[in-house]
Formats: sequence, structure tokens, C-alpha cells
Amino acid sequence: MNEHISSAYDRDLEGITTLVMRMGGLVEEAILKAAKSLADRDVELAEEVRGADKAIDALELQINEEAARTIALRAPVSKDLRSLLTVLRLAASLERIGDYAKNIAKRTGVLVELNPVSGSDTALRRMAREVESMLKDTLDAYVRGDAELAEDVRQRDLEVDQMYNALFREFLTFMMEDPRNITACMHLHFMAKNIERMGDLTTNMAEQVIYLVTGEMPEEARPKDDKTAYLTGPN
Repeated sequence: MNEHISSAYDRDLEGITTLVMRMGGLVEEAILKAAKSLADRDVELAEEVRGADKAIDALELQINEEAARTIALRAPVSKDLRSLLTVLRLAASLERIGDYAKNIAKRTGVLVELNPVSGSDTALRRMAREVESMLKDTLDAYVRGDAELAEDVRQRDLEVDQMYNALFREFLTFMMEDPRNITACMHLHFMAKNIERMGDLTTNMAEQVIYLVTGEMPEEARPKDDKTAYLTGPN
């Protein structure tokens, strides 16, 4: 009987993991497409990102339902329960990252009507690619049970913070040099902040993977270098 329950649980978890990976793939795509829509001033692509968010939300709901069903039916304990709780947290973070990608896409429609700010599109796209790479590695670490790869992602969040700080300073300079840049720079700043928050959420996911594999959260605080938080507040 115990072997039967264990086998059934393994099948349930495998199915849920497949859903998480599908959701992660959609979120990775949303990040890259949102950044590309800005760089190319492609409003149609931006609308595609916004529309695709519904599929991401639907997958989170499905994951939550499947995890709740598995907990009710299999009554998992110890690492089995930890696995399901991790799944719920990963799905919640993925949904939030998808929301940030959608927010970036929303602002693209406004920015196409404004004068471009030199170098900003390329910098934001580079920052988005770094976060997408972190997310991909986090999902790989989850599937492989690789705590070292997850820790590597934690450390890379510092680079995202540094990119954000550099952009923040550039936007301030552009606004001070020419007040006509203020509106565009404000939108671009919020986009940069959205990407920085994506990096934070991805790092949270990496920490959950470490907890899943080792049974303990990382003891050392992650390296952070966002020097603008006290100015920007929550977004």
C-alpha cells in the first residue's frame, strides 16, 4: 500500500512539475518579447505579450489546484510536502514575473509616441536577457535538484542591480539635461524597475530550490546593490 501511495504521489508531482516548466517557458518568452517590443517599437508584439499573460495566469491556477488535490489525497510529509510547497511558491513568483513583463509591454505603446532616449532600449534588453537567463537556470536547477546552480543565480542578482543603478543614473542625467526627456525617462525607469523586480523574484525562486534540495534556506543574505529603493519605493 505504501508503495502504491508513493508511486501515485510521484506521478502527481511529475505532472505538476511539467506544468511549472510549461509556465516557466511562457514567462521566459514574455520577458524576451516584452524587451524586444520596446527595442523594435513593435506595438503588435507588445499586445501579444499582454494577451499571453492569460495563459500564464491559467497555469498558475491549474498548478495550485493540482497541488491542493495532491496534498488532500496523498497526505505528503517531510520532503514530499516540501516539494509541493515549493511548487506553489515557484508558480506564484512566475505569475508575478509575467505581470511585470505585461507591465513593460503596456508602456511600449506610450513610448512609440515619444522621442527615443539614446541607448536605453539596448540597455533594457540586455538587462531583460540576463534575468531571463537567471530564470532559465533556476528552472533547470529545480528539475535537476541542483543547489549549486541555484546559488549561482542568487549571486547573479547583484549584476542585475548594478545594471539598474546605472540606468537610473542615466535617466536622471537625461531628464536634467532636457526636460522634454522627462516623460520618456519616467516610463523607461519603471520598465527598468520592473526588470529589477523580476530579478528579485527569480532569486527568491532560486532560494526555494535551495530549500527544496537541502532542507534549509541560505544562511547568508543575498548580495544586493539597488541603491535607489529609498527613492523609488514599491512599484
